[in-house]
Amino acid sequence: MATLVFVESAEGKIKKTSLEAVAYAYAMGDSVTAIALGAVDKAELEAIGKFGATKILSVTDERLNQGVIRAYASVIVQALESEGADTLVLANSSLGTPVAANVAVKIGASLASNVVDLPDTSSGFVVKQSIYTGKAFAFVEMKNKKKVIGIRKNAVELKEVGANGEIINFTANLTDADFGTKITATEKATGDILLPEAEIVVSGGRGMKGPEHWNILEDLAKALGAATACSKPVSDMGWRPHHEHVGQTGVKVAPQLYVAVGISGAIQHLAGVNSSKCIVVINKDPEAPFFKAADYGIVGDAFTIIPKLTEAIKAAK
Repeated sequence: MATLVFVESAEGKIKKTSLEAVAYAYAMGDSVTAIALGAVDKAELEAIGKFGATKILSVTDERLNQGVIRAYASVIVQALESEGADTLVLANSSLGTPVAANVAVKIGASLASNVVDLPDTSSGFVVKQSIYTGKAFAFVEMKNKKKVIGIRKNAVELKEVGANGEIINFTANLTDADFGTKITATEKATGDILLPEAEIVVSGGRGMKGPEHWNILEDLAKALGAATACSKPVSDMGWRPHHEHVGQTGVKVAPQLYVAVGISGAIQHLAGVNSSKCIVVINKDPEAPFFKAADYGIVGDAFTIIPKLTEAIKAAK
């Protein structure tokens, strides 16, 4: 069975979550073809092959440099037909999730999102989904021959399994109807490391007492090579930009390490971070709810602990 993987890019670079999607498809044991839309660096395209794609379809139509959902879905459907692929794999994201839904409708496929493990094919085709903001799992049988699978970040180990892939230019038949939606402006988050892609996140809450104290968290983040984040009350008060708000109504993250400083751990915040591999909580209140969800906890004053932790990390390097 052939599998097509939609890979996303930003500023010409392939996103790590999309490489995980390629690795997931490869681990399924299928023949894997990747497809990238818009302007992407050649070296980035070739490197996709290292994670299991035998070839990479490059669609360079300039109109696809913006993420118009309907147009993306139209191209992917044409690529599925051209490649004889019955399965589409892609990363769950603000772009990937609506693209997955559109493609599934167009081809009449079974759709599963937020998948966290490889399918069980011992009796049918069953995938494990994270549901209720990570509080539970559902095992769903995908009965249709055609399938669309959206995977959650860190669903599969990312490792190199081959050499550079072959890049093939792919031309799709697009009409004006595919571009019925126009993106008039895009506001992008800034920073050395973007929050959704970060492997390490340092996050602060109201316990930081004010925006003037955020420099110690920024110093820790820099020492760790981490992105910075915050709780909803912090962004609501204007201490930090809204694109750093992590939680049920903000950005949902799944880093290898999440460091929460001065955050009590309201359920809305936990919903956005509970997919993290390891959670470290620093809070002077030993009764803070966040400690119940933490892998490691430190009870103490952040203004004393954080500078010492930062210096220890620098010294260890």
